[in-house]
Amino acid sequence: MNVTVSSSVRTLILGIDRSGRIVQHDRTAPKILARTCDDLLGVHLNDITAQAHGGAAGAGPARSGDKERDAVGTLLEAVKSEREGNAVLTVALANGGTAEAVVTAKPMQAGDSSVAAFVILQIPVPSAERFVDPALMRDMLLRDTFTGIDDTLDFSDLAEKLMNRLVPAFCTAGDLLVLESLVGDNEFPAHGPDISHPLRRLAVAHDQKDPAWQAAFPTGEILRYPPGSPYVRCIESGKAVLEQSFSADAARKLARAWRRKPVSDLLSDVSILMLPLVAKGTTLGFFCCVRQPGTRRFDAYDMEMGMEFASRAAIFFDNARRYNREHATALTLQRSMLPTGLSAPSSVEVRHRYLPGSKLVEVGGDWYESIRLPGARVALVVGDVAGHGVRAAVTMGRLRTAIQTLAMLELPPAESLQQLDELMHAIGQREPHFATCAYAVYDAVTGECELAVAGHLPPLLVHPDGRSELLSVTPSPPLGVGDGIVETTRFAIEDGSLFVLYTDGLVESKDRDISDGLDRLQKTFGPGSPQAPLEDLCKASLDGVYSDAQRDDIAVLIAKLRRIPEDQRVCWTLAPEFPSVGQARCLIRDPLKRWGLEDLIPVTELLVSELVTNAIKYTNGEVLLRLVLESDSLACEVHDSSPALPRVLQVDREAENGRGLHVVSQLAARWGARRTHTGKVVWCEQTLPESVIEAMAAAAAIELTAEEAVLALPSLRTLSPA
Repeated sequence: MNVTVSSSVRTLILGIDRSGRIVQHDRTAPKILARTCDDLLGVHLNDITAQAHGGAAGAGPARSGDKERDAVGTLLEAVKSEREGNAVLTVALANGGTAEAVVTAKPMQAGDSSVAAFVILQIPVPSAERFVDPALMRDMLLRDTFTGIDDTLDFSDLAEKLMNRLVPAFCTAGDLLVLESLVGDNEFPAHGPDISHPLRRLAVAHDQKDPAWQAAFPTGEILRYPPGSPYVRCIESGKAVLEQSFSADAARKLARAWRRKPVSDLLSDVSILMLPLVAKGTTLGFFCCVRQPGTRRFDAYDMEMGMEFASRAAIFFDNARRYNREHATALTLQRSMLPTGLSAPSSVEVRHRYLPGSKLVEVGGDWYESIRLPGARVALVVGDVAGHGVRAAVTMGRLRTAIQTLAMLELPPAESLQQLDELMHAIGQREPHFATCAYAVYDAVTGECELAVAGHLPPLLVHPDGRSELLSVTPSPPLGVGDGIVETTRFAIEDGSLFVLYTDGLVESKDRDISDGLDRLQKTFGPGSPQAPLEDLCKASLDGVYSDAQRDDIAVLIAKLRRIPEDQRVCWTLAPEFPSVGQARCLIRDPLKRWGLEDLIPVTELLVSELVTNAIKYTNGEVLLRLVLESDSLACEVHDSSPALPRVLQVDREAENGRGLHVVSQLAARWGARRTHTGKVVWCEQTLPESVIEAMAAAAAIELTAEEAVLALPSLRTLSPA
């Protein structure tokens, strides 16, 4: 019969019959219990207790005996009921002493065997006898220690598992500390550490689970040890340091350095062995092993055994560091490829969801964008690069960067996708790739949307009354495939409509047809959905896809499209004559006063003069002047029928013309030009005064119009941050 033995608990196994008499025992039982080998068989469980040997002297022997008999009776009742029983018995030991043993009775169904149950006794080892057998310690410490942690890559988990092997097999208490840079930055030390390098405690253990050790040496603490201490000698030298008896004076110095008085009592007269964690010639940290007074103190053989343990542990810590660093690098790269924030005009609300198809890689080839454009417009984009994992993510990152650049250049959606197509062809020369994309630009002033699609699923438009439709667009091949022409479709959007862009992973899987997925999507955005919070709609759109283990990456972009309120936009049509320049200056004054922007009138008049003059000079048709008040800016746009974009000219000092755009670039916060299907637009933006921005934010919170906000400006300032 084999026995499992630990350094702090001895385990005995006895076989008993249904009456509680011992019919079998392991070979170590007579050496531990106060019974010889011949005298142990046939005796009752009550007869091995301290009371049966007269061990319970003093007050209440009868009461103590009754207590022992009650515990044994409880065990036997459990055996007869064929269930496991547990009790604590005070047993008599062969050395004349007693010990509190945790006893477990496990019933057996052995047919005709006389053994009705096995009784397992766990008896604490006396302190003086602990750590005496070096062969037993080596076997426990090194044989099976690393078989159960070979796949552990988390620092905290690894540290806890290692400390649970050291305590109680090798020491009564201990902790594990590593360089803070190893955990915090996942960096391998460039040179040997010294006392200036902070350490972090990853784990602490005590064989009796004494809370005082956890309080005095808290897990997760970042600290430095005082110069000259054995801890510093260990980490600077990279060699084991043995203190057979840590003096009370040294313990007090350490307690004063940390301003932690209990440390003095816990470390006085203990035996300490410091075991460095050395990988690739560099010390990463150390184990601090403690044997309390009353146990055998550390010696040279313990030092050799401990260093073998620490050397193996250092390999696991180095592996964990390399894995964590590679994992953190991959996540940083991947997450940097996804948008951190979506921008849109103040009247447009946008929400998104992204769900990677792989549990190992947190980003794939799907992407989404919401980019605020000048003139209260927004670019809404969703795309999907073929494939999965990091390769698809890298291509996705290139396309995202390109689409952001193209959006800032204010190219029309179809032209932007043509440029992306050329980029995909160039990428495909090195590594075959293709992608799909849907690109829409919504104008929150006119309520018009321009949409271009390259091989992508059609967007879903949900009308304010709950009717939904998949928009019909001219089909075009995916980006990087063929030489198809991408066309732009224009349509009007009702105020309060939902515009839903998504990738195929949302509506298609290996066990679901795409038509079924599209039907499910339309049902999700049924009656009442335009009035629902967008966050709830994002969650509802993903219902049912989390359980699909073989799903594709999913990106969803939902926008609630509203026009800029009428009191925040004005538009005038001007004749293509130079007197219209003065007329334009007069027209803008009333709306600016109404919006509380009197201070901007002089600069705005000058900007409007330059833009209108430029339009009249180079076009024959009517000129459209538009002012748009946003939450943080005032946009001025001049539309004309000429497709030629203006250029900033380099003029001589004596020249009388050609400085108009120079003036605009100096006075406006930013300016630009874009082509439209009827001509072009030249625009400029001015930043609003802080007081007006605060007033408009407060007005939006209580749903006031722009004019009401201006009238209430003094009182609204009290509602806004100073």
